[in-house]
Amino acid sequence: MLGGLPGASASASGPLISGLCVSISFIPKGVFLDWAVPQLSMGPRKWSPQGRAAPSAPRTRVPGPPARSVLLLRLLLLLWAAAASAQGHSRSGPRIFAVWKGHVGQDRVDFGQTEPHTVLFHEPGSSSVWVGGRGKVYLFDFPEGKNASVRTVNIGSTKGSCLDKRDCENYITLLERRSEGLLACGTNARHPSCWNLVNDTVVPLGEMRGYAPFSPDENSLVLFEGDEVYSTIRKQEYNGKIPRFRRIRGESELYTSDTVMQNPQFIKATIVHQDQAYDDKIYYFFREDNPDKNPEAPLNVSRVAQLCRGDQGGESSLSVSKWNTFLKAMLVCSDAATNKNFNRLQDVFLLPDPSGQWRDTRVYGVFSNPWNYSAVCVYSLGDIDKVFRTSSLKGYHSSLPNPRPGKCLPDQQPIPTETFQVADRHPEVAQRVEPMGPLKTPLFHSKYHYQKVVVHRMQASHGETYHVLYLTTDRGTIHKVVEPGKQEHSFIFNIMEIQPFRRAAAIQTMSLDAERRKLYVSSQWEVSQVPLDLCEVYGGGCHGCLMSRDPYCGWDQGRCVSIYSSQRSVLQSINPVEPHKECPNPKPDKAPLQKVSLAPNSRYYLSCPMESRHATYSWRHKENVEQSCEPGHQSPNCILFIENLTAQQYGHYFCEAQEGSYFREAQHWQLLPEDGIMAEHLLGHACALAASFWLGVLPTLTLGLLVH
Repeated sequence: MLGGLPGASASASGPLISGLCVSISFIPKGVFLDWAVPQLSMGPRKWSPQGRAAPSAPRTRVPGPPARSVLLLRLLLLLWAAAASAQGHSRSGPRIFAVWKGHVGQDRVDFGQTEPHTVLFHEPGSSSVWVGGRGKVYLFDFPEGKNASVRTVNIGSTKGSCLDKRDCENYITLLERRSEGLLACGTNARHPSCWNLVNDTVVPLGEMRGYAPFSPDENSLVLFEGDEVYSTIRKQEYNGKIPRFRRIRGESELYTSDTVMQNPQFIKATIVHQDQAYDDKIYYFFREDNPDKNPEAPLNVSRVAQLCRGDQGGESSLSVSKWNTFLKAMLVCSDAATNKNFNRLQDVFLLPDPSGQWRDTRVYGVFSNPWNYSAVCVYSLGDIDKVFRTSSLKGYHSSLPNPRPGKCLPDQQPIPTETFQVADRHPEVAQRVEPMGPLKTPLFHSKYHYQKVVVHRMQASHGETYHVLYLTTDRGTIHKVVEPGKQEHSFIFNIMEIQPFRRAAAIQTMSLDAERRKLYVSSQWEVSQVPLDLCEVYGGGCHGCLMSRDPYCGWDQGRCVSIYSSQRSVLQSINPVEPHKECPNPKPDKAPLQKVSLAPNSRYYLSCPMESRHATYSWRHKENVEQSCEPGHQSPNCILFIENLTAQQYGHYFCEAQEGSYFREAQHWQLLPEDGIMAEHLLGHACALAASFWLGVLPTLTLGLLVH
């Protein structure tokens, strides 16, 4: 791509940005600037007519803008350069960036109003998505190949008096399928209540404490298992502020002791059916305040707790209403090689074993550290179960009572008082839960701040199994990361970063439908349906398709296609290091030649889109590399500036991308000499346009830097 001031001719059109009539010689060497405000889209910029490049007169003849504007421009560019050098993407980041635009009318639906808090319910295989909002439940329908639709069911607050306007709202915080319909529970003006939705008919169920919080901001977790309901929501608004894990519906109501957790933030809960029914466990994951108050100790510690599902309480008056089988263990997610520790649990996803072995269920945990860097650690339920069954208790040095703390007893036998007392005073086991694999280290860690995770186990065209992770970031995007299914800590690859919404916003909820192969994500503005097989975003022919290393995609009949859309086996590479070598053509196609005519002494630039963030892009003229942009380059384009075009600088320019052993020619430009009279005639008009351009864009740049 080539850009400059209006007035030169080009034989090929492309997205351009107006050039500059001010000196840019102060830009630090090796720093490349994108003159556009950072955008999420990979599409062309539209600031100036496409296919135009422009000459300018020698610098000594160019009247500059006012001195104050020049100083401000220099300051902004230097600040921008500093930000770019400080926040470059490493090779462990996503390889490409893609905006999911979807099919018009089919993949995105707006709420029609702002929804600051949402909860999403989706049944696998269904085209329906239920979203709870503010006084409403939305029913979105995404039929395959047809336009999406939305219906709303109003469930307003039933309380007339409230302290302030926000308290008057009914925020729906729970949606769950029950035999009699869809259960919807909400804050209801600080009087938590539930309703049954049957065929768009709302049946009030009255106040139901424990099913919804008093405020949508409260940390809450509700787990359903048959007729049993477990909850972390407090039942009294002003009393009982100590968070507890309760059984609020079942054989008997139980709660955790007030001393076994310190300000917990609950993340996930699940019930695991073990070999014997009486041995079924409830595992829940949370983070809490670190009891170690050493200034160098982390503020939070991540935990997994166990309870026996058949726990009936204890024998004494102090234990009869409490869980008697509670134990907790620390979840470790650290990398000794780099001395990085990740203590703050953000989200958990459980991936069941395909053969049904509960011990082989994989537990994916997303962790962060105080700098908001992230790591993903993977545990097994078998390792967690073993820690609780075999470890000693932290701080307890006597022999353990019989039955040992945390042991599930058959026939609903009560836990002896002595066992309960030991566990109540020493609820943490000494052994820590470590990640799977021989190294006991994270699957990977990243400078991005991940918040949510879902995992899809899939089989590629050649039969290999992969685990594909979808991780939301605090920037409102989704990272797609592939992990081979059979090897621990082998080739982990960050395929792409996806922008799922029409307008950038934080991702509030995310649900995976493995049957339909879709992600459903919601923001405060809209709900979006994102396919798992986004193959059309990969350019570069067969080589570009295979270099993506996307297990959902392959090369077939001259296109990069989804393995699910082809009736036959498509070309996929099983070589993660050099996948492009599987292509029939050993070398990728050369870039088409584009020509432009320029006057001597012109200022202009060549811009090459950096499609892969893992590649090094270089501008080569004759045998010399004129500019090189490494993978950490912040701008989406590799730009070569030429201040003053001389006779030696005419000729062919090649933008070349090197990614491992994969080499391709991304762009090819030929700069041809032009009569300088045209440039002299247009100089005054060009500089006026440039000055007007910068007066318009400087406020935007300033605002962008302040926000950044």
